Amino acid sequence: MRIAVYPGSFDPVHYGHIDIIERASALVDKLVVAVAVNPNKKPLFSLEERVEILEEVLKDYSNVYVESFEGLTVNFALKHGAQVVIRGLRAITDFENEFVFALTNKKLAPTTETVYLMTRSEYSFISSTGVKEVAYYGGNVTDMVPSMVAERLLKKYNDSLK
Repeated sequence: MRIAVYPGSFDPVHYGHIDIIERASALVDKLVVAVAVNPNKKPLFSLEERVEILEEVLKDYSNVYVESFEGLTVNFALKHGAQVVIRGLRAITDFENEFVFALTNKKLAPTTETVYLMTRSEYSFISSTGVKEVAYYGGNVTDMVPSMVAERLLKKYNDSLK
Protein backbone atom coordinates (compact mmCIF):
# COMPACT_ATOMS: atom_id res chain seq x y z
CA MET A 1 0.00 0.00 0.00
CA ARG A 2 1.39 3.41 -0.99
CA ILE A 3 0.86 5.85 1.88
CA ALA A 4 1.71 9.55 1.88
CA VAL A 5 1.49 12.34 4.42
CA TYR A 6 0.71 15.94 3.49
CA PRO A 7 1.59 18.13 6.48
CA GLY A 8 0.65 21.73 7.09
CA SER A 9 -1.00 24.14 9.46
CA PHE A 10 -4.01 24.64 7.14
CA ASP A 11 -5.04 27.86 8.88
CA PRO A 12 -7.22 27.99 6.88
CA VAL A 13 -7.25 25.38 4.14
CA HIS A 14 -7.47 27.04 0.72
CA TYR A 15 -7.80 26.00 -2.91
CA GLY A 16 -4.02 25.68 -3.30
CA HIS A 17 -4.00 23.06 -0.53
CA ILE A 18 -7.02 21.30 -2.00
CA ASP A 19 -5.35 21.20 -5.42
CA ILE A 20 -2.31 19.46 -3.93
CA ILE A 21 -4.50 17.06 -1.92
CA GLU A 22 -6.59 16.13 -4.96
CA ARG A 23 -3.54 15.43 -7.11
CA ALA A 24 -1.58 13.65 -4.37
CA SER A 25 -4.54 11.42 -3.50
CA ALA A 26 -4.53 10.16 -7.10
CA LEU A 27 -0.91 9.04 -6.71
CA VAL A 28 -1.24 6.98 -3.52
CA ASP A 29 -3.57 4.48 -1.91
CA LYS A 30 -3.87 6.51 1.29
CA LEU A 31 -3.15 10.18 1.93
CA VAL A 32 -3.02 11.45 5.50
CA VAL A 33 -3.53 15.20 5.69
CA ALA A 34 -1.54 16.00 8.80
CA VAL A 35 -2.61 19.14 10.66
CA ALA A 36 0.45 20.36 12.50
CA VAL A 37 0.78 22.01 15.85
CA ASN A 38 3.40 24.67 15.23
CA PRO A 39 4.55 26.50 18.37
CA ASN A 40 6.01 29.27 16.17
CA LYS A 41 2.60 30.22 14.77
CA LYS A 42 -0.50 31.72 16.36
CA PRO A 43 -3.33 30.14 14.40
CA LEU A 44 -6.68 31.83 13.87
CA PHE A 45 -8.49 28.49 14.09
CA SER A 46 -7.87 26.01 16.88
CA LEU A 47 -6.35 22.64 16.05
CA GLU A 48 -9.76 21.02 16.51
CA GLU A 49 -11.42 23.57 14.20
CA ARG A 50 -8.80 23.04 11.48
CA VAL A 51 -9.26 19.27 11.62
CA GLU A 52 -13.06 19.66 11.54
CA ILE A 53 -12.93 22.05 8.58
CA LEU A 54 -10.60 19.78 6.64
CA GLU A 55 -12.74 16.71 7.33
CA GLU A 56 -15.76 18.57 5.95
CA VAL A 57 -13.97 19.95 2.90
CA LEU A 58 -12.34 16.58 2.07
CA LYS A 59 -15.27 14.28 2.84
CA ASP A 60 -15.65 13.22 -0.82
CA TYR A 61 -12.09 11.88 -1.08
CA SER A 62 -12.35 8.24 -0.05
CA ASN A 63 -8.62 7.68 0.43
CA VAL A 64 -7.89 10.92 2.30
CA TYR A 65 -7.77 11.00 6.09
CA VAL A 66 -7.23 13.98 8.39
CA GLU A 67 -5.29 13.76 11.61
CA SER A 68 -3.51 16.26 13.85
CA PHE A 69 0.03 15.84 15.10
CA GLU A 70 2.75 17.50 17.10
CA GLY A 71 6.45 16.99 16.57
CA LEU A 72 8.53 16.01 13.59
CA THR A 73 6.74 15.31 10.33
CA VAL A 74 9.01 12.35 9.57
CA ASN A 75 8.14 10.70 12.87
CA PHE A 76 4.44 11.13 12.06
CA ALA A 77 5.05 9.68 8.59
CA LEU A 78 6.96 6.69 9.96
CA LYS A 79 4.22 6.07 12.56
CA HIS A 80 1.71 5.82 9.71
CA GLY A 81 3.92 3.66 7.49
CA ALA A 82 4.16 6.44 4.90
CA GLN A 83 6.82 6.17 2.26
CA VAL A 84 6.26 9.73 1.03
CA VAL A 85 5.87 13.22 2.47
CA ILE A 86 4.02 15.50 0.05
CA ARG A 87 4.87 19.18 -0.05
CA GLY A 88 3.38 21.90 -2.21
CA LEU A 89 5.31 24.61 -4.01
CA ARG A 90 3.79 27.89 -5.14
CA ALA A 91 6.80 29.77 -6.42
CA ILE A 92 10.56 29.59 -6.60
CA THR A 93 10.75 31.44 -3.28
CA ASP A 94 9.31 28.34 -1.55
CA PHE A 95 12.09 26.13 -2.91
CA GLU A 96 15.00 27.08 -0.63
CA ASN A 97 13.16 26.33 2.62
CA GLU A 98 11.63 23.19 1.16
CA PHE A 99 15.01 21.96 -0.06
CA VAL A 100 16.41 22.15 3.49
CA PHE A 101 13.23 20.48 4.80
CA ALA A 102 13.69 17.57 2.38
CA LEU A 103 17.38 17.10 3.21
CA THR A 104 16.66 17.16 6.94
CA ASN A 105 13.87 14.62 6.57
CA LYS A 106 16.09 12.35 4.45
CA LYS A 107 18.78 12.46 7.15
CA LEU A 108 16.24 11.61 9.89
CA ALA A 109 14.28 9.01 7.90
CA PRO A 110 16.27 7.64 4.94
CA THR A 111 13.40 5.43 3.76
CA THR A 112 10.97 8.34 3.42
CA GLU A 113 10.94 10.43 0.25
CA THR A 114 9.77 14.02 -0.03
CA VAL A 115 7.76 14.70 -3.18
CA TYR A 116 6.92 18.21 -4.33
CA LEU A 117 3.87 19.14 -6.33
CA MET A 118 3.57 22.55 -7.94
CA THR A 119 0.20 24.10 -7.32
CA ARG A 120 -1.79 25.03 -10.41
CA SER A 121 -0.99 28.53 -11.62
CA GLU A 122 -4.46 29.86 -10.76
CA TYR A 123 -3.76 29.09 -7.10
CA SER A 124 -0.10 30.10 -6.95
CA PHE A 125 -0.81 33.45 -5.30
CA ILE A 126 -2.93 32.00 -2.48
CA SER A 127 -1.52 31.65 1.02
CA SER A 128 -3.31 31.14 4.31
CA THR A 129 -1.84 34.41 5.56
CA GLY A 130 -3.17 36.27 2.53
CA VAL A 131 -6.60 34.68 2.86
CA LYS A 132 -6.82 35.73 6.51
CA GLU A 133 -5.75 39.28 5.73
CA VAL A 134 -8.29 39.69 2.93
CA ALA A 135 -11.04 38.22 5.13
CA TYR A 136 -10.06 40.40 8.10
CA TYR A 137 -10.53 43.55 6.04
CA GLY A 138 -13.86 42.34 4.64
CA GLY A 139 -12.61 41.32 1.20
CA ASN A 140 -14.11 38.52 -0.85
CA VAL A 141 -12.24 35.22 -0.40
CA THR A 142 -14.68 32.95 -2.25
CA ASP A 143 -12.18 32.44 -5.11
CA MET A 144 -9.53 31.36 -2.61
CA VAL A 145 -11.38 29.05 -0.21
CA PRO A 146 -14.49 26.85 -0.24
CA SER A 147 -17.67 28.66 0.80
CA MET A 148 -17.79 26.83 4.13
CA VAL A 149 -14.30 28.13 4.95
CA ALA A 150 -15.24 31.66 3.87
CA GLU A 151 -18.25 31.52 6.20
CA ARG A 152 -16.10 30.29 9.10
CA LEU A 153 -13.60 33.10 8.49
CA LEU A 154 -16.35 35.71 8.43
CA LYS A 155 -17.84 34.34 11.64
CA LYS A 156 -14.45 34.17 13.35
CA TYR A 157 -13.63 37.79 12.51
CA ASN A 158 -17.14 39.05 13.35
CA ASP A 159 -17.02 37.27 16.71
CA SER A 160 -13.63 38.78 17.51
CA LEU A 161 -14.96 42.30 16.89
CA LYS A 162 -17.73 41.92 19.49
